[in-house]
Amino acid sequence: MDIIKKIENQIKKNIILIYMKGTPEAPSCGFSAQAVQALSVCGEKFAYVDILENEDIRRELPKYANWPTFPQLWVDGELIGGCSIIMEMLQDGELQKIISKAVNKHKNNV
Repeated sequence: MDIIKKIENQIKKNIILIYMKGTPEAPSCGFSAQAVQALSVCGEKFAYVDILENEDIRRELPKYANWPTFPQLWVDGELIGGCSIIMEMLQDGELQKIISKAVNKHKNNV
């Protein structure tokens, strides 16, 4: 499968998806750890892709997303941003709202 198609499928299939270094249980960088912590506060399940295990995604996603760094948080098919944006949104209460809205939207569409 073409790597861009693979990325698009991952984003489409998962309401909340984080591309990160490591896993939620064992993040491999501080920024990924902070992002996972912020997502955990929101209380919804989320999917992840360990970019350290997926060289092709690590290489192509920044071009596809027009976002150069990791982690990258995607909610309902939209790029939210990286660690600093995630943390700001968490503090403002915006992250919880976006995630809750996306989850409820998909619950109602099932």
